[in-house]
Amino acid sequence: MSSTWAIAAVTAMLRNLLLSKMPQLDSVLQDLSVTTRTPDVARKTLTGTSLNLFLYGTAVNAAWRNQDPPPSHGGPGSPPLALNLHYLVTAYGRDDTDQDAVSHRVLGAAMAVLHDHCVLDAGDFASALPNSGLEDQAERIRITPLPLGVDELSKLWTAFQSNMRVCAAYEVSVVLIDSQAPTRAPLPVLARGANDEGVHSVLGAAPLVERMLPPRSQAAARQGETVLVEGSSLTAAGTVLRFTSLWRPPAPLQPLPPAVLAPAAGPDPGQLSVALPELAGDPLAWGQWVPGFYQVVAVTAQSGLPPLVSGAVGLALAPTITLSPHAPSTVAVGGTVTLTCSPRIGDGQSIVVLCGEISVAPATVVNPAPGDPGFASTPTTVTFKVPNVGAGTHPVRLRVDGVDSIPVTFTGAVPAFDPAQQVAVT
Repeated sequence: MSSTWAIAAVTAMLRNLLLSKMPQLDSVLQDLSVTTRTPDVARKTLTGTSLNLFLYGTAVNAAWRNQDPPPSHGGPGSPPLALNLHYLVTAYGRDDTDQDAVSHRVLGAAMAVLHDHCVLDAGDFASALPNSGLEDQAERIRITPLPLGVDELSKLWTAFQSNMRVCAAYEVSVVLIDSQAPTRAPLPVLARGANDEGVHSVLGAAPLVERMLPPRSQAAARQGETVLVEGSSLTAAGTVLRFTSLWRPPAPLQPLPPAVLAPAAGPDPGQLSVALPELAGDPLAWGQWVPGFYQVVAVTAQSGLPPLVSGAVGLALAPTITLSPHAPSTVAVGGTVTLTCSPRIGDGQSIVVLCGEISVAPATVVNPAPGDPGFASTPTTVTFKVPNVGAGTHPVRLRVDGVDSIPVTFTGAVPAFDPAQQVAVT
């Protein structure tokens, strides 16, 4: 098992190899020194011929990174850290002038040694640095020349803040450092699902919901309206629609439980229709809905099998508001207007009132206390100060979590602004 000493062991092995073999190739190199310093200090305190071996970079070995981790103690193991080491070999003569080009002979001898010993002997690692574990590595460690252009060499020596010298680059690959992460041995499987039934195969496509269509091409739906559901493999029999609010209340309040509604067959193939419940006379619905955005999924039950669940689509639920007094409210600039909102606004929801085209923050937002009489059917009360929108009649909208109320009535031949959602500013 290779330890974290593996990189140091490779460096020591290369140094010992060069120091022992190079003087045998050239008698001029009997005073050779082999160092592993950074190039800017490689020649400090040294005289005579020298060779500097500097590890200037590492890279993850792509081939070993994509291998499956080896088994360990009967369970899946963790993959080793596989590295390619990049070394810069720099040659120096006996002095800085090097008029006899002795540095060239130093570099030539070093390259010849690395060429003849391109595969490192596992037996030499123990003597280079004990306890590295590289001698037990399954993969052989190879030395390969690494061609570097003038531009790359220039960048390297600029980073070293030193004058460029005679040098060559090599890649040593692959060095494996074993992972120390604990391995896991899974327990035997006793049952394949409930009652050891194994995998259930279902023929046919699962339900797919593509979009929700509010009535009259509105941007949002309101309580009491019917929404069309478009998709494929949709059937009303055995299917329910689950509405999950994206509103997340502050602690310690709990999110709303999903509302589950049974759809009916739609007017066209591939469509279902679902009626959002009226809040009036339905105490349960008041606790299941808030204005804002919802995720909707179709859940189709199967006899004796798990239900099929479609992907989620979005639906905007608009608040329904009424101003007091009605038809329309008359107020001066800066005056206070009161409106009611259903379903109730949840704690922490973003609220903006739009009077005409001007937005204004609400002055007060009041929900009934849980112990109040009529709590199950009491809407939220919102008050706001009328901004300077100019004299005239202006529609009022309430925006909750980015969803606007719909200030339009469709009772006439053509749509018109609802008088119950307008203020007459004097």
